[in-house]
Amino acid sequence: MSNGKSLSGKCFCGAVEITVDGEPVAMGYCHCDSCREWSAGPINAFSLWPPQAVHITRGADKIGSYQKTETSVRKWCTVCGGHLLTEHPTWGVTDVYAAILPGLDFQPALHVNYETTVLHMGDGLPKQKDLPAEMGGSGMLLAD
Repeated sequence: MSNGKSLSGKCFCGAVEITVDGEPVAMGYCHCDSCREWSAGPINAFSLWPPQAVHITRGADKIGSYQKTETSVRKWCTVCGGHLLTEHPTWGVTDVYAAILPGLDFQPALHVNYETTVLHMGDGLPKQKDLPAEMGGSGMLLAD
């Protein structure tokens, strides 16, 4: 990438390691049911990257996949169950969960799928009802 920056992360047990190059395309919070159920948490802190910027540097043979919808392929470590990333082929990005990139300067720009939130956040960031229009959503904003 042009800035030469790389960050590394790993699953819970360290069997799988990931490196990302450059800068994320976007960072924010997702409040959808799928992310909440998958993460067992009230929100998912995402960092979206071009797929070619994401590299499995160790343990590729230890990655499981599950595709519930056409918009997401979720990946985890088959050794510890630690969540790693979600590929979004429809949108041409890969979500490497912010929590597994300890060196990431996480600077969220928005909330998506806020209509279904279970954790209201009055942080001043834009709250998308669903997704931005350019990602096939309504582009409608909700109050903080």
